[in-house]
Order: sequence, then structure tokens, then C-alpha cells
Amino acid sequence: MKKSTKDIIQWHPAFFASLQIEFEKEAEKLNFESEHLLSKKPMQMDALIIKLEGNESLQKNIGQIFRKYNIIEYKSPNDHLTINDFYKVYGYCCFYQSDTNVVCEIPPEELTITFVCNHFPRKMIQHLKNFRGLSIAGIEPGIYYITGDAFPIQLLIINELNPNENRWLQSLRNDITKIEDFEPLFKEYENNKSSTLYQSAIDVITRANWNTIKEAKKDMCEALKELMAEEFQEHEEQVTNQIIRNAYESLHDINKVARILKLSVEQVEKAVAPNNSI
Repeated sequence: MKKSTKDIIQWHPAFFASLQIEFEKEAEKLNFESEHLLSKKPMQMDALIIKLEGNESLQKNIGQIFRKYNIIEYKSPNDHLTINDFYKVYGYCCFYQSDTNVVCEIPPEELTITFVCNHFPRKMIQHLKNFRGLSIAGIEPGIYYITGDAFPIQLLIINELNPNENRWLQSLRNDITKIEDFEPLFKEYENNKSSTLYQSAIDVITRANWNTIKEAKKDMCEALKELMAEEFQEHEEQVTNQIIRNAYESLHDINKVARILKLSVEQVEKAVAPNNSI
């Protein structure tokens, strides 16, 4: 069974881009590392944020818990945060602290853990309360502190975050149903179109919520239509090419596919070329 477009969306690069956008006003204070390798083996964090000045506090709401070394675990919209994930990331934290040449080169008191997900992890939280004696408190919409452990821990629930404070992280979902929710994103993107961070984030957000955008296309303002013209064309070309490839896989005859779909033979050949030695 073939995967749909949503199934192959690369969420993590967009998450890392959105994370940097959220801290854009304080970026000079931070060093961002994507998929930081913990060892030579394939064990890696989703993100590591290191404060360049460890004692300097951050104003950004999701960064106020940060110390010098901040380990981030991210779950995409179709994934869930589990009890095992907690211990995996907690283990990452301990391993990162210990994997140095000098004892306590990374002071344990300078480490924090942040979990980011779309679904509130009730089983994990219940386990932490019952087994580890930890507590959880809501600090502001979508931001929870898990207290009682030696390491400061926070939980971010993406769809609960305040869109005015965390617009890009809060939009990193596949269930946006109102076109009005896209307009502030597109406006901000328009002012930052040359930024690869904004390009990465907006690409995933639009593709993940394509049906909502497509249905509202007729009602979109002219500026928004112009802004999204390339995205619409690229997506529609992808869909057309996929239809051609599906037809070819069934019929194995380029001329017949061209005749049925009322396309030129050249267009069909171009679409199926990666899968056919023509």
C-alpha cells in the first residue's frame, strides 16, 4: 500500500526551523544543533539548544526554563509521547552529561529537558506522578513544568500554545481548518521569503494542511494568491505526476496512459521516467 503525501512529510526539519523562528529575537544568545549525535552509534537527540552565555535568562516563554544545555524531544502530529520516550530522553540527558573527557565538564545542574508534542501524554504523566513522585503544573497555554526531578523538565503541547506568542510552533500541525489561521503565517513569511528557516516551516505547514488551503483558494486575497502561487503550482504538479505514475503502474503502456489522461506522450514519459528505463 502506497503512502500518502502526508505520510512522507518531513516534520522534524520544519520543527527545528520553527524552533529557531520562535527564538529569532534572541538568536544571538543561542546555538542550535539539529539531531545532535550523542556518540558514534546512531543515537541522537532531536535538538540541542546551548545558551552561549549560560547565566543569561531568556524572555521567550518556551525558553524561560532553559539553563546552558537544553535537550529537546519532538513528536510529529501522528506520533505520541510515551513512558519509554521519557526514559529514552532522560537517558540522553545523562549520557550527554557523562560523554566528556573531563568529569563534570557539563555540570548536571546546567541541563534541562523539553518534550514537544501534539497530544497530551496522559499515561506518561500519570506514570511520572505515581512512580517517580513528580508533579505537573500549567504555566501558560501549552506550557507545563514537570517538577520534583533534579533536571528541570517542561512539556509543550503544540495545539495549546498561544498563537500570538508561538505562532510557528503552534501551526506545526495537520489539523488546521480555518484559512484565517494561515494569514498571519503567510504575512510573516512574505517578509522573510529568502530565509531557509521560514521556507522549511511554511512548506510543511501548507502541505500538511493542503485541503484547507485548497478549499479556500477562491476566497484568498490577491496578495495571498500571489504569495502562494508557486506552492499551489508545485503541489498540483506533484499530484498530476503521481496520477500519471499510478496509471502507468497499472497499464504499463505510455501511449495508453497518455490517451486516457489526455496528455502528451512526452509529459507521461517525463513523469514515469524515474520508474521506467525509457
